[in-house]
Amino acid sequence: MDKTILITNDDGFESKGLHALIDALKPLANIVVVAPTVEKSACGHSLTLTRPLRFVEIEPNFYKLDDGTPSDCVFLSLQKIFKDKKPDLVVSGINKGANLGEDITYSGTAAGAMEAVLQGIPAVAISQVCKSNCKDIDSLEYKLAKKTIYNIANKILNQGYPLPERKFLNINIPPLEKAKGIKITHAGKRAYGNDAQVHYNPRGLEYYWIGLPKIDWTPTHNPKHELSDIEAIRDDYISITPVQLDMTHYESIKKLQEWL
Repeated sequence: MDKTILITNDDGFESKGLHALIDALKPLANIVVVAPTVEKSACGHSLTLTRPLRFVEIEPNFYKLDDGTPSDCVFLSLQKIFKDKKPDLVVSGINKGANLGEDITYSGTAAGAMEAVLQGIPAVAISQVCKSNCKDIDSLEYKLAKKTIYNIANKILNQGYPLPERKFLNINIPPLEKAKGIKITHAGKRAYGNDAQVHYNPRGLEYYWIGLPKIDWTPTHNPKHELSDIEAIRDDYISITPVQLDMTHYESIKKLQEWL
C-alpha cells in the first residue's frame, strides 16, 4: 500500500471506537495510530505546553501519547513519525457520542481533525451518536460508522479531498444499523443546559461533576441548506458537515466598524 492514514481520537487508546476505526480503514492504507493515554473528551483544540509528553509504543505503528490531547497526538506525530512525508489522511474517532452543532468547539475529536488541516493534511472527524447514555453503542458495534468512514476515506484517497485548505469533514452517525442515506448539513444550534451536580467527599469537601448535555436543539432557518446536522440525525440520516477554522463573522465587520 502506498497510502498512509494517521488515526487519533479523544476517548483514549483503548476505546472500542478507535479499534473499530482501525478495523474499518486497514484495508485501504497503512495505518498509524497515535491516541491519548486517557480520555480527553471536551478538551477542545488544546496543546500541552506545561509538561513534557512521551510516545509509548503499544505495538508497531500504534502509540499512546502519555499524557496528550488529540491535537498533541497529531502535532507531535508530524515531528516524530512523519518528518519526511506527511500522512495522506487523518481520521479522528470513532467518538463515543455526538459532536453536533457547537459541540465542535468543545470536541477533542474535532480538534484532531482541526490540527491536521492546519498542518495541510486532509482530515475527517467521525462520531457515533448515542440514544441515551451511550449504552446502545456496544450492540451497534459501530457497524454503520465503519461502513461510512470506509467509503468516505476510500473516496478521498482515490478521488481527492473535496474541501479547500483549513477545512475538515465532521461526520455524525445516527444510532442505527442502517440509515436513510447521507445529508450534507450545516452545524445546528445546540440548546445547552447547565447540568452539574454537587457532591461531598467523606471529609465534607464540596466538588462538582459536569454532566453530559442532551441533544436538544433550536430550529434554524438557513435558506442555503435544508438541514442542520442535528435535524439530519433526528431524521435518521448520516450527517456530513464541512467545517472551516476561520470563525470570523464577515457580515458583521462593516457594522462593527460603524459602531466603533
